[in-house]
Amino acid sequence: MRRNQWSNDSEYMSYVGELLATQEVQKLDNYIQHHYATRLEHCITVSYVSYRIAKRFHLNARSVARAGLLHDLFYYDWRTTKFDRGTHAWIHPRISVRNAEKITKLSKLEKDIIIKHMWGATLCPPKYAEGYIVTLVDKYAAVTEYCGHLKEKFTTFWNKTFKTAR
Repeated sequence: MRRNQWSNDSEYMSYVGELLATQEVQKLDNYIQHHYATRLEHCITVSYVSYRIAKRFHLNARSVARAGLLHDLFYYDWRTTKFDRGTHAWIHPRISVRNAEKITKLSKLEKDIIIKHMWGATLCPPKYAEGYIVTLVDKYAAVTEYCGHLKEKFTTFWNKTFKTAR
């Protein structure tokens, strides 16, 4: 997503601007999420796309924007870190809520969105429509990010196999 698209949206920035400026959120730029995006880029995409959908359906766009930005606020490599008591899909939303509460006050709605954004990989569905939006946008963003990786691999394979064979 182009930076100016979300950063020039004054309403959106009024909801998340202070959070984006925090050191805790900026640290997410140090973690690769799905090959082509940092965790910060992923969270901004989830946040902004979810915010736009929530606005369209006259839902709580502020909570969706904030929770979308904070849904993956954890600082470990999810591919290599293993937990004794649960999976990454169950544990990281709880860590994210804990980390988010250190930098801002979360509403009940925002907590529910963050905790349940892994529904599908976990059993408990979101309680609110806003939670379903963030959950679905998160999955869409992850697949899109991963497919960028596959597209590059396929293009490289195609070019090596067919363009050099001439």
